[in-house]
Amino acid sequence: MEVKLNGVGLFACGLPSWQQGRAVLTGESSYQHDLSPAFDVDLLPRNERRRATKTTRLALQVAQEAMQSAQISDRAELCSVFSCSGGDTETLDMICTSLALPGQGVSPNQFHNSVHNAPAGYWAIANGSRGPSTSLSAYDSSFAAGLLDAVSLVAVMEQPVLLVAYDVPPPAALFPFRPLVAPFGAALLLCPESADGEGLVLALAISTDRYEDQLAGELEILRIGNPAARCLPMLAAIARGGQAEVVLPYFPESQLIVRLRC
Repeated sequence: MEVKLNGVGLFACGLPSWQQGRAVLTGESSYQHDLSPAFDVDLLPRNERRRATKTTRLALQVAQEAMQSAQISDRAELCSVFSCSGGDTETLDMICTSLALPGQGVSPNQFHNSVHNAPAGYWAIANGSRGPSTSLSAYDSSFAAGLLDAVSLVAVMEQPVLLVAYDVPPPAALFPFRPLVAPFGAALLLCPESADGEGLVLALAISTDRYEDQLAGELEILRIGNPAARCLPMLAAIARGGQAEVVLPYFPESQLIVRLRC
């Protein structure tokens, strides 16, 4: 399966956008992990913006950036895949706390934010989207599973697909059970290989005898500290351009090989 990469979105501490992040990933700029940029999601209507949680804002931030340079006139029919290993753990913690306290109830806002496809729902509202959307989770393999699903959709439906991968550290009560080091989100707009315009071409394969690619220093700490950040070696290869082969972790004892070419 081959698809064309049409847009990239990125948001993390020290990597506040794809433009700034690619300079870090190519070594042109140093990585400063302590920089925590603010979310800037302006595509949501006011009421939805007020209700959106940190997890949803992260997903929409990178999705919006990936779409900025894309020449897709009809977003209403765009297919999407939203991939997150743990969902909105902040909302989950609030609901569990409410249920444990006498006289407390679960608010409607908490309830609708608790479902795994809430970010996809907000994205659909913001864009008037009627296109098919999948929200999935595969624990630490969530990015690779999302990428494989998105590429398969492009091949089957022969139309663009937006992949959004994101994860946010849980609140203090849940952190010992899922110690993610920092928020991370990335989005890829994938199109059929025959689509007009320039762009890298991605091809996928499954292996059982390769070692996943790693990074150096604090970027490696980020990569292994957030499931969505497992895509960083692939983003580094995309930033460099040209031909490359990247090995991403998939399910136990298997790897996802991503081959890139111009």
